[in-house]
Amino acid sequence: MTFLWPPLLLSLALIPLGLLLLRRIEGGRRHRVEALAGLSGAAALPAPRIRDRVAGALMLAAFVLLCLALARPQATVSLPRYEGTVMLTFDVSGSMAADDVAPSRLEQAKAVARAFAADQRAGVLIGVVAFSDGGLTVQVPTSDPRVVERAIDRLIPSLGTSLGQGMRAALDAIATVEAEVPASYYSNRSPAPEATPEVPIEPGSHDSAAIVLLTDGENTTDPEPLEVARAAAAGGIRVHTVGVGTAAGTVLELDGFSVHTRLDVAMLDEVARVTAGTYHPAADAIDSLDLVYDELGRRLTLREESIEITALVGGAGLVLLTVAGCLSLLLRGRLP
Repeated sequence: MTFLWPPLLLSLALIPLGLLLLRRIEGGRRHRVEALAGLSGAAALPAPRIRDRVAGALMLAAFVLLCLALARPQATVSLPRYEGTVMLTFDVSGSMAADDVAPSRLEQAKAVARAFAADQRAGVLIGVVAFSDGGLTVQVPTSDPRVVERAIDRLIPSLGTSLGQGMRAALDAIATVEAEVPASYYSNRSPAPEATPEVPIEPGSHDSAAIVLLTDGENTTDPEPLEVARAAAAGGIRVHTVGVGTAAGTVLELDGFSVHTRLDVAMLDEVARVTAGTYHPAADAIDSLDLVYDELGRRLTLREESIEITALVGGAGLVLLTVAGCLSLLLRGRLP
């Protein structure tokens, strides 16, 4: 259990002081009764019976709970929910700075991704992977589209291109988020495949996760993109490709060199075909990528979340306080 306002736990220190004060008041009350009755020594009033102390114990427990409630307690609970995962996988290589589409390939890819995130559906987590000659998860899957948009805004072009590394990073991110489901808990997601499964499952059958690959399709670094695409297909994960750029291409100045760069439609179409995904030109992708949401299934998962239980703890304290008062009136004819 954690607390939002832990300094208020100091209020628990008031309870021992209250007990000392109560003991003093109770002692004074007994002394006055004995004096009025003319009792002393062996004839003094007997000590309270155990049942007479029950009300006091309940009231003490009630005050402890009410002090804990002041500190706003939180509990971590595991909540079942249905979720799907989409990884937006961005090519941030140097060629994405090309301006054969306005204002640039990367900015057009960002516009597509922002529109996709803005239309985020309930129960869908969106993550962001960036790749050039290596792949890196820059935003773990989240249900907050504003967090996704901020991750997209931070992307800038650099270095070479490895489509394979980008897809690998996306597959790793999907495996990580799905591995958070406890092994003993029921889930309808397809089991994660081994690196080289003996009997690959049908491409596209793992419908609770998908990759959206935004790139110009030019690959300059190992591994071979189709090799990684086949690994994704063996795991049943679709890769939907978004082609950014033009087939004619343009000449780009990179580190003092003039490099001709163009959109490789054939590569992106083949990656999509192998994984049972779809290919979309960036100009049409904003409208057509809705099918990713439509095809995305949901798996039953278990997420640990911190929830505030102030009302529960405070309510329990009030119930005990009421019971203690009623019990004291019943047994002793007065409040504790």
